[in-house]
Amino acid sequence: MDIPLLLFLSITILGLNHNAEGSPFSFREATVHDIRIALDHNRLTSQELVKFYLNEIRRLNPVLNGVIEVNPDALYLAHKADQDRKARKPGSETGLAGIPILLKDNIATKDKLNTTAGSYVLLGSIVPQDAGVVKKLRKAGAIILGKASMTEWAAYRSNNVPNGWNARRGQSVDPYLKSADPCGSSTGSATSVAANMAMVTLGTETYGSILCPSSSNSVVGIKPTVGLTSRAGVVPISHRQDTVGPICRSVSDAVYVLDAIVGFDPDDAVATKKVSKYIPHGGYLKFLKSNGLKGKRLGVPRYSFVGFGNSSETLKAFEPHFHILRKRGAVLVDIVDTARFDTVVASMYNDQFKAMNVEFKLALNAYLKQLITSPVRSLADAIVFNKKHSKLERIEEYGQDTFEAAEKTHGIGRMERELLLNLTRASKNGFEKLMKENKLDALVTPAANILYAISAGGYPGINVPAGYNSNGTPYGISFGGLKGSEPKLIEIAYDYEQATKIRKPPPL
Repeated sequence: MDIPLLLFLSITILGLNHNAEGSPFSFREATVHDIRIALDHNRLTSQELVKFYLNEIRRLNPVLNGVIEVNPDALYLAHKADQDRKARKPGSETGLAGIPILLKDNIATKDKLNTTAGSYVLLGSIVPQDAGVVKKLRKAGAIILGKASMTEWAAYRSNNVPNGWNARRGQSVDPYLKSADPCGSSTGSATSVAANMAMVTLGTETYGSILCPSSSNSVVGIKPTVGLTSRAGVVPISHRQDTVGPICRSVSDAVYVLDAIVGFDPDDAVATKKVSKYIPHGGYLKFLKSNGLKGKRLGVPRYSFVGFGNSSETLKAFEPHFHILRKRGAVLVDIVDTARFDTVVASMYNDQFKAMNVEFKLALNAYLKQLITSPVRSLADAIVFNKKHSKLERIEEYGQDTFEAAEKTHGIGRMERELLLNLTRASKNGFEKLMKENKLDALVTPAANILYAISAGGYPGINVPAGYNSNGTPYGISFGGLKGSEPKLIEIAYDYEQATKIRKPPPL
């Protein structure tokens, strides 16, 4: 008699790893490390793993809407991974080999999957090749499970489009509380991995789109230094701010994914060559240290909208987290006089969106023109398409004001160059100066507030689950650092995560 799939998988994982209480990890919350051991010891196959996630998608996605498309070749790819591992093919027993990953729907794949940014505008378009990060994932042996839903056009069609909504799939739902804001734009990546519809996922961030949904869905998100991961083949907003990063259930899972996707890409050569110098020899896994917080100087902007604003309630709520950080050996530096810092950040907040409108039109037009087949070839075409198909795209309800504002721009002239120069100066005079003057390893903020400080300058950040409100809504804690500081941020986040083990699966 056949053992039911779920029972079989639970048995195979049982006893492979244990938490602090000595009880085994359940399959649904197992880490990449756990799965790696099971695969390499023939206790599990990639086909069984993929079948499990496909079943979970069938069961949960009608409610959560976290997945926009499933790869019809996923089981075939899993079978191939099993054959490679059985033959001990080089690379088939390490890292992400044989492990399924869900990609945000703005990351191109040259296969049977669409790449649409959630919009009917790009449905049926054909990309010339895999995105740079997808090439690296395939080289690492990962299985592309499908595309995650997202806020349409990465929340850049209109300010009125709800977080997690797109025309193709509808509204994504926070698996912890249906009425909660799941945040965006990598909504489906966060909700899907939180609900165990995927092992690991990829998201993208321009302005909070990895950190915010990670915080709202009790998962880990790493926003890499801009250029650490290739943006080639990603539906763009701003090459100055766009970055691709992992969204996973644990810091270690996110680091496995990060290791697989970083590095030089000739199709994004300028950015990736410059930032490749920050990649540590041997990768990032060695920074998963149980004493990673010891001696770290963490800045706490107590009276800054970047940090805790003037909310004594938020400060009080985070005192237990501060206590944990201190107990683990971190030195917390209270930053009270933040008036100048806030002024600089507020200026950046307004200026970066002006710059992004110009950058978006140029970058999107270039992306659309290189497609092999596409219903549209420019932002102007996309605006017209939406008007013609207004019911499908709910244009009357949500509009396309950001599209239209970007279309009115005329490239990068003297005024735009000055604007970009001001943004660079503001980043150096704001976040960088604050970090260097206080000799900080990282800045710590509640939820995803760190994004206000790090987005315009292309700095890295990481979010870790921190707790749940009285109604069960998750919230995270975020750490941000200077360019290339991913090793420090991983050490900090991993130690905090291991000290708290706060994450719990959603009550599905």
